[in-house]
Amino acid sequence: MANVIKLRKGLDIQLQGKASETKIQLKSNGKYALVPDDFEGVTPKVVVREGDKVKAGDALFVNKQYPDVKFASPVSGVVREVVRGERRKVLCIKVDADAQQSYVDFGKQEVAKMDGKAVVNLLLNAGIFGYINQLPYAVSTNATVQPKAIFVSALRDKPLAASFDFEVKGQEQDFVTGIQALAKVAKTYVGVGPDSAITAHLSSLTSQNVVVTVFDGKCPAGNVGVQVNHLDPVNKGEVVWTIGDPTVVLFIGRLLNTGKVDLRRTVALCGSEVRQPAYVDMLVGEELSTLLSNSYDASKHVRIINGNVLTGRPTTKDGYLGAHSSEVTVIPEGDDADEMLGWIMPRLGQFSVSRSYFSWLMGKKQYALDARIKGGERHMIMSGEYDRVLPMDIYGEYLIKAIITGDIDRQEALGIYEVSPEDFALAEFVDSSKLELQRIVREGLNILRKENA
Repeated sequence: MANVIKLRKGLDIQLQGKASETKIQLKSNGKYALVPDDFEGVTPKVVVREGDKVKAGDALFVNKQYPDVKFASPVSGVVREVVRGERRKVLCIKVDADAQQSYVDFGKQEVAKMDGKAVVNLLLNAGIFGYINQLPYAVSTNATVQPKAIFVSALRDKPLAASFDFEVKGQEQDFVTGIQALAKVAKTYVGVGPDSAITAHLSSLTSQNVVVTVFDGKCPAGNVGVQVNHLDPVNKGEVVWTIGDPTVVLFIGRLLNTGKVDLRRTVALCGSEVRQPAYVDMLVGEELSTLLSNSYDASKHVRIINGNVLTGRPTTKDGYLGAHSSEVTVIPEGDDADEMLGWIMPRLGQFSVSRSYFSWLMGKKQYALDARIKGGERHMIMSGEYDRVLPMDIYGEYLIKAIITGDIDRQEALGIYEVSPEDFALAEFVDSSKLELQRIVREGLNILRKENA
């Protein structure tokens, strides 16, 4: 029987355009690209050249600071281009896929006969290890430090989030194998939702260094940082590995069960502007143009988001599926909105946390929100807004102030080692000061990481 933790703080935002649990078939155009910026904290060193032939599983780039951490090509084919930006920053490595795919064979493995070192070495060689993150700093991890624990969140509860129960259907054994392998490295905590179908499949592992916990509450109960905070908080000098994207566990399980790198993931095409929201199987780095053609009205001003509405990055039709993106979201941009009398109107179609609009009387109405901020940046007011949507044992507003002022000692005392930018995504949504909280937290973590290097 799994432990249950009930969370009272949080906020569920009901948005129009949730993907129906049906899959559409997508014929790829054969263009792929791996984007180093998808892996936070990684300085890429490209190990291929234009024109090189690669197999699925061959490394395209490595982490310059930790060269044993490789990042695998999702497909076999020819390296078309290494795209660079200012100061020769690597933006992406493009690969044109072969019609017939070939894979590097890493050999099928029996997890029961492996130890933690063998698991880590296999993930490093296969170019999958870099998909695992760590706290502190919320960056892609490395193999030089032994974690005190590993945390996996199999609960997606952000607005319009793709259902992991739907994705994992038929792949339960791969997920169990992945968790079993992680448990060889360190004690592994798996966070699930109250009605998660995967819980029953994990029951056989509870005696094998695996702890399954049910998180019952509003968003952001599925954030891996929230789960770490409630189960085994990170103190200065400690490291935990985190997997907030449960598809990564499927990557690991497929590698062990088949001996091949399979970076296929089930993605939700969602958002109020999408004509028929549904699911589609795509590979990491696959070009989005095939998916997005004819899926929305191109004459409208829209924002295409690579990932979730709260934490994803703006992209275009010519973009590529992010390494950790489980959603491709299309919402109105809002730059062409013309509202008579602005905020004075007692509108029913706009969402408000503070009940400024009468829409709070509409129950669980679904909203078609756009990308507008609706106001400029203002002075920060200590209103307790963050605390109402942040179910962690930290003082969010004081931590943000400490980061802005650069007070490192105060940041450490207020728990910066326990947080990641996504933990402040909801606080950023409700913030009446209109601060870019996720950017502020990321910059604070980067400075702290540099100071402690």
